[in-house]
Amino acid sequence: MTSRDEPLLGEPDESTSATRSEALVTSIRRLVTGEAYAVLCTQGERQPYGSIVAYAFGDDLSSATFATPITTRKFRLLVECPQVALVVDNRARFPDDMMRVESVTVTGRAAHLAPGPERELWAARLIARHPYLESFVAAATSALFRVDVARFLHVVRFQEVRQWIPPRAG
Repeated sequence: MTSRDEPLLGEPDESTSATRSEALVTSIRRLVTGEAYAVLCTQGERQPYGSIVAYAFGDDLSSATFATPITTRKFRLLVECPQVALVVDNRARFPDDMMRVESVTVTGRAAHLAPGPERELWAARLIARHPYLESFVAAATSALFRVDVARFLHVVRFQEVRQWIPPRAG
């Protein structure tokens, strides 16, 4: 099952204009570049798990990356079940007005990156965004994962949900 095999949220809206789509992508980009951390949602042992991760997205938003120690439950769960979600929200910015809070749930498939040019590219992206992680990312005891995004579910005002599926490169 590829990450594209996830069920769609409702029926695609053929009347959606390019302008609305561009506005949605702009909102998503603003949120994922404006917030430093996400909750990584994994599953295993018939139980869901959530972990805080520092992340970075590629320019086209079709992939993201994060690092984790290899001795953790998080690493083991990612290897056993690569289907993940990343949840990013801006609730800390609006402690007195929850109607202004927005979030995005990013669903996709995590891939452990082996040493080589691709890992170096994603490590550089993560370190550029989070320079304090440089020694952690370089450590032999750390793993780097790339999440290939299936879709973004953007929520505003607690009930308005819009979906965006990024185009795949290549």
